[in-house]
Amino acid sequence: MSRPTGAWRHQQQHRGRMWAASPVFRRQLVLLRSLLPQSPPSLPPSSVAGRRFAPLSSPSGTSGSLRAAHAMAAAAAVYEADAEAVVRRITPPLDRARHKGQAGKIAVIGGCREYTGAPYFAAISALKVGADLSHVFCTKDAATVIKSYSPELIVHPILEESYSVRDDERASVSSKILTEVAKWMERFDCIVVGPGLGRDSFLLDCVSNIMKHARQANIPTVVDGDGLFLITNNLGLVEGNPLVILTPNVYEYKRLVQKVLNCDVNEETASEQLTALCQKIGGVTIMQKGKADVISDGKTVTQVSTFGSPRRCGGQGDILSGSVAVFTSWARHFILSNELPTEKRVNPTTLGCIAGSLLLRKAASLAFEKNKRSTVTTDIIEFLGKSLEDICPAEH
Repeated sequence: MSRPTGAWRHQQQHRGRMWAASPVFRRQLVLLRSLLPQSPPSLPPSSVAGRRFAPLSSPSGTSGSLRAAHAMAAAAAVYEADAEAVVRRITPPLDRARHKGQAGKIAVIGGCREYTGAPYFAAISALKVGADLSHVFCTKDAATVIKSYSPELIVHPILEESYSVRDDERASVSSKILTEVAKWMERFDCIVVGPGLGRDSFLLDCVSNIMKHARQANIPTVVDGDGLFLITNNLGLVEGNPLVILTPNVYEYKRLVQKVLNCDVNEETASEQLTALCQKIGGVTIMQKGKADVISDGKTVTQVSTFGSPRRCGGQGDILSGSVAVFTSWARHFILSNELPTEKRVNPTTLGCIAGSLLLRKAASLAFEKNKRSTVTTDIIEFLGKSLEDICPAEH
């Protein structure tokens, strides 16, 4: 793929100038800051929540290009989130008056013959963070295995792969699957699509229908793993849906950029490119996973750079997707319950990403401190509760 063209860069500069001057952009920054603790007066104005930030591009050249560079920097400046403050604000108190389900009902769509660990990790992480109920919708072959991992999960063996469905039965089976999932959909506060999903064509078609139904029901959707493979080849599933969160790793992000922006990833304009990607897809939130998790909804760019663990065992992305689902549902409830006008609300998907990123990093750090090189995903999951308790102690 070719590098970004001059026309592409000009387009991003133009967008940068518009967003820097946009009341919506300025309001989003003010609201995000207002949710977090204010910076001490002694700090320079270029700090947010007590931490410095820096644009990824530096102003240079003539006065005209300086203005353009400053505008672009304002639009795509990376703000270090005060993630602990976000966690404390959106985590609901443990109230004796609450009943089962009010702390969150999460569903994971994934799990097939080859992959049973990923949906389990995502679903059990949702429970460990604090959701009341966690469901898994998977294939029949995967269901018994996933059930054997934990009795805490509600497992629905209703998905099918191509090998188990005759060609003349596909339409009826697909309709039956959607009908079964639809019975549950409106009960969920958030769904996670992709962990352990695999790439079987019939299964992906069925999940596409489930995603369309979730959109119609206004259910927030976290897309990870093979779900990202699905939407990269069918962007219409997420285009224009502000309740969608994409959580790509470095390879998945590269494929998204190439597909949507028709260029390669450019580290020199990373934040501008991430913003452009969100805007081009149409209002989705993207958490670009890496050394620092960088989060954008197309309006602001924030990051969580708290160090986690040098151990990069598989499955941490599944923990993250389950955690983000819970925090997003909590953030959405927090914002709606405060009865703020729509134009003054902070994006709950951004807050969910910030909180989920921090919690995983804290848990990974504690797990590595105990287990060192032998740290595996289940070790990290066991520290999710302690990590949340350290940030936001439960009230008795």
